[in-house]
Amino acid sequence: MKKFKILSLCMSLLVTSAIFIGCANNDKKTNVKKDTPKEINLTYVKAPLNVPSILEKKQNSFDNAFKKDDIKINWHEITSGPKQTQALASGDLQILHALGGTSAILAKANGVDLKIIGIYSRAPKAFMIISNNPDIKTAKDLKGKKIAGPKGTVLHQLLVGALEKNNLTSKDVNFINMGLPEGFAALNNKNVDAALLAGPVALKAIKNGGKIVANGEGIVDGTIVTAVSKTFLENHKDLVDKFKSTHKETLKFMKEHEEETLKKVSQEVGLTIEETKQMYKWYDFDITIKDKDIKELQKTQDFMIKNGLQDKKIDIKELISK
Repeated sequence: MKKFKILSLCMSLLVTSAIFIGCANNDKKTNVKKDTPKEINLTYVKAPLNVPSILEKKQNSFDNAFKKDDIKINWHEITSGPKQTQALASGDLQILHALGGTSAILAKANGVDLKIIGIYSRAPKAFMIISNNPDIKTAKDLKGKKIAGPKGTVLHQLLVGALEKNNLTSKDVNFINMGLPEGFAALNNKNVDAALLAGPVALKAIKNGGKIVANGEGIVDGTIVTAVSKTFLENHKDLVDKFKSTHKETLKFMKEHEEETLKKVSQEVGLTIEETKQMYKWYDFDITIKDKDIKELQKTQDFMIKNGLQDKKIDIKELISK
């Protein structure tokens, strides 16, 4: 009888242990499901001429890469830098694929915990000051004139840099904060003397008789980056690595299939093949973060602080993922 009681007690303990182990296993499975994202949300910015993004969306590059992980890819056409970084901070976006260096720095200074994982592009020639006024030939001639453009951007930095090269400041011009389409229209309607334009809009302005007063060469590289939230990077480094490797495959495809690439891109941006080819030459899409890129971002930060667009200085190297 005593042996039977001991045997019953042992059986009860075994059953209880099995239940606890089963629960623990279920908890582990639940945690795995919670930790692995069901979807990745990233930005789609095709202008001025973001060739990699256009191809990656058209060819379902990321959809195919993350299919094995059962992760859905959602593209979001958000072109405003501040809106992109706000969505990253709230968790609505995980990857900002083509974010202006100015927006990345400003977001970090304002407490958004993001990390730059690569350079998206550099294109000093793609950013321009254009005028229809025959009296405006150089940036020196902009003194006292009305100039339209987006405040706190690469184009704004170009304007300030071009003025400084001619011993002028932003106080010497009448700067009007305006988006690219609005600036283009204002220039055509002769409501402004010059406009800060980039990409296809700049080419259209030139076709309409506009002249290039200055571009970014020797002034600003026009650094665009790819950024992720620090939390997403720490929790899902494997997914970030897969994203980067897929992006590199796109860059390789662009080099090996240039004609096919230009055809697809021209259709998306509404340019001819020749116009697309002309613009394509202006861009460097190398993802590698070089010392000169860090210096360029530091120069961008100096511009924003000097012009009252940023209060708190940050360590640019801390912004970059190691």
